[in-house]
Amino acid sequence: MPDDKTIETFEGRRRFPGISSRAYEHPADRTALVAMRRLSGFDTVLKQMSGMVSERAIRLAFLAGSVRAGEQQFRRLHEMVRESAYILDLPGVPELYITQDPQPNAMAIGMDKPFIVVTSGLVELLDDDEMRTVIGHETGHILSGHAVYRTMLLILTRFASALSGIPLGSLGVHAIITALQEWFRKSELSCDRAGLLVGQDPEVSMRALMKVAGGSQLHEMSTDAFLEQAAEYEGAGDLRDSVLKLMNLLGRSHPFPVVRVAALRKWADGEEYARILAGEYPRRADDPNASVREEAKASANAYRESVRTTTDPLFGLLRDLADGAADAGGKLRDKFTGRREEPGAASANNSGGGGA
Repeated sequence: MPDDKTIETFEGRRRFPGISSRAYEHPADRTALVAMRRLSGFDTVLKQMSGMVSERAIRLAFLAGSVRAGEQQFRRLHEMVRESAYILDLPGVPELYITQDPQPNAMAIGMDKPFIVVTSGLVELLDDDEMRTVIGHETGHILSGHAVYRTMLLILTRFASALSGIPLGSLGVHAIITALQEWFRKSELSCDRAGLLVGQDPEVSMRALMKVAGGSQLHEMSTDAFLEQAAEYEGAGDLRDSVLKLMNLLGRSHPFPVVRVAALRKWADGEEYARILAGEYPRRADDPNASVREEAKASANAYRESVRTTTDPLFGLLRDLADGAADAGGKLRDKFTGRREEPGAASANNSGGGGA
């Protein structure tokens, strides 16, 4: 393995020997993963709970009903998987299956021997460069071990359904599920970054997400305009829109495309991405020594920064409350009703000096 200052390349792109998934994971995602990796045997227990037989059955189903990429079938996609595994230094090259489905989609499946599935709709929608970032995204899921937590979410969802007839029985489970869904969405942001590390072209990564949102007519789309949509979505409307946005997220496994594009653009322009390209990134060998406390602190700081810089009306109000804004009650009333205080009203209301 080269020393830390050596930069390896592959067809003009950087390669990252020994890279830890902590390098690209969103702070909230990374905190959960670091904590769970410290629980010795946790993945083994989950494998037993989910049933290795069912995982083998899923693979056999794709083996029987889909096309497995290789030297003689979908060779270019097979090479993309090999490239992704090589660039991210994955211990092995996962299998890739192409399944007939017009809906553009991709997934990484399995805990024991993960494999990647892409739909025919996605293959037809994206060009080779865009497809490379998607395969890199799924490779990131495998390197991070996200399947373990997705399995936990599935188990808890079934558990909550079983408790639905018991008064208050499923409330605690639903709270955990909500937290896991929030982690799930952050894990998607993590793997968008992994896809960028494989493709190493931010415009291509954003283009792929735009196509998934709006179809193949790329000449009718603009990255700048799409980012303007993201900014409008972030800060649009009043508190009612903020609540509606939160409600729209319930049950979603992925953030909305405009949110993903904006988050990826921000990360691509930041120091973390530049440091990784320069060969400065955490190594897998150091994962056992990663501090849960430090990762939790980083996650908390990330959320604080998000609240501090957001233009969303609800989170802006929460920020003001946290800062001890004296007129928070008035802001709440005005934001809901659209009323604005007339100039001089405050002084008129307060006239009369020291009355009780």
